[in-house]
Amino acid sequence: MANPSTDLRNWFDQGGQAYARFRPEYPAGLAAYLASVAPDQRLAVDVGCGSGQLTRQLAGCFHTVVGLDPSADQIAHAAPQENVSYACASAEELPLPSRSASLITAAQAAHWFDLPRFYAEVRRVAQPSAVLALVSYAVLCLDGPLGERFEQFYWREIGPYWPAERKLVDSGYATIDFPFGEFPGPEIAIRLEWNLEEFLGYVATWSAVRSAREAGREDLLRRFAADLAERWGDAGTRHRVSWPINMRIGRV
Repeated sequence: MANPSTDLRNWFDQGGQAYARFRPEYPAGLAAYLASVAPDQRLAVDVGCGSGQLTRQLAGCFHTVVGLDPSADQIAHAAPQENVSYACASAEELPLPSRSASLITAAQAAHWFDLPRFYAEVRRVAQPSAVLALVSYAVLCLDGPLGERFEQFYWREIGPYWPAERKLVDSGYATIDFPFGEFPGPEIAIRLEWNLEEFLGYVATWSAVRSAREAGREDLLRRFAADLAERWGDAGTRHRVSWPINMRIGRV
């Protein structure tokens, strides 16, 4: 990767393509757990599905899965599967029959919702004893000097460009209203080994990075890309990256 800062700028223009390519996949154990606590495995609905990171996992555990997102660009980059259908729709107006869903999920998305309206729709579409799961993953973990440089970038440099809603993700949605019969989920984490291109590609999907770029602060991005490349070693070397998964999960 001869010029990481140049490549990073190019990735910003990929939209849903970059999101689909670089956003981490959820572990299969997450979908299996959600299926185990749902009343049955007939229909799972993934709201704010993006390009289908969790949707695809749910497809292996439910007969039918519906992925919904307001972004046509994201839906266009969702990989088709036989038992999955995608549609453009907001969280506040779910295009589903009443009392039809066994599981409703929102992965890394609930902080964008009008929660009272979303919860009203959840109650409408949920069958008796259906499960609602608000899933998020915490700030990623890297070891050693890479982790130190990343934390400086995340908290001090790019931090001011995150929308206020990002604090809800960082807290695992711990502070939001969740008026359902809540119960604890298992400890699950996303664990990957990424090369430099994959890591910087993931960073390029952040809304804070887009905001920094729009504010004319590409110098922050170029400096971070160069510093990380210096510490990474060979660009093809794979380093361990992990994200603890947080859940607010309850029975409707």
